[in-house]
Amino acid sequence: MTPKVDAEPAATDALRAAPQDVFASDTARWWEGGQQTRLRETAFTPQELATPRDSRTRRHSGRRSQTLTTRKSGRYIRARVPKGKVTDLAFDATLRAAAPFQRQRREQAPPDAPALILKPHDLREKVRVRKAANLILFVVDASWSMAVAERMAATKGAIFALLTDAYQHRDRVGLIVFQKNKATLVLPPTQSVDLASRALRNIPIGGKTPLSAGLALAYEVVRREKLAHPDVRPLLIILTDGAANVSMNPAIAPLEEAYAIAEKIAAEGIESVVINMEVPEFDQGYARALADHLKARCYTLSDLRAETLYSTVREVLR
Repeated sequence: MTPKVDAEPAATDALRAAPQDVFASDTARWWEGGQQTRLRETAFTPQELATPRDSRTRRHSGRRSQTLTTRKSGRYIRARVPKGKVTDLAFDATLRAAAPFQRQRREQAPPDAPALILKPHDLREKVRVRKAANLILFVVDASWSMAVAERMAATKGAIFALLTDAYQHRDRVGLIVFQKNKATLVLPPTQSVDLASRALRNIPIGGKTPLSAGLALAYEVVRREKLAHPDVRPLLIILTDGAANVSMNPAIAPLEEAYAIAEKIAAEGIESVVINMEVPEFDQGYARALADHLKARCYTLSDLRAETLYSTVREVLR
């Protein structure tokens, strides 16, 4: 499902993964302001992500983050008053709720009444938790800037660190880049370090900044993943200066279109983090404005390296 804006999009192809060979090494052309950036080795050891219990109730099992579930196979942590039909009775809590009234009820009950007399308001149901997997989707501005090569190198390093750490927990990591006039799903959500190594070897950079196309593709990828994996906990890591100069619909201003899609992402309850990539001396507040529309936190990393980006993601997931 592609998010809608006020006017009909003129170029719906911008929302789809571009039909290009991500393993090719000749997709960046110098006369369009593009160049290639290669993966740098990470010089640190990833640590295990420790994520807290999610308060959202889910019906399916997951892997890493503690999340409430309506399934009967999760760990029983407490009881609560049911809001409807009880399907998972907490007998211990029900007994405690009914116990103080047993003498009074037996005095009013017929001789053949059962030993334990329960009323509907005595019933309690179990609250269970299971582990939910994380989907960490990087959305990276690959348009031309002084820091684009460093930005891409740090992102690649953080992706590999997260994949190495997340493999045993069934978490998945993906990458969207946006530049020129489109957004590209360079790395579909995966657990495979090998696939990531091949897909991320060479990524074209340069050109204009289609921010709205990047956000729209991220929205679409997360919606698709949530349909396939209802337990997934999505997190968007958006690396950009927040500026935009290309719209999917020429009738809408680039920033206006981007903010409309950002608000849709926030309305879906998708957690996001904006990493402000603008040089402090030239920062006009675009990244902060984007974060406000996403209802997200905004960070400025003084030292953009794979380790600092990876640590930031870890802190968000705590």
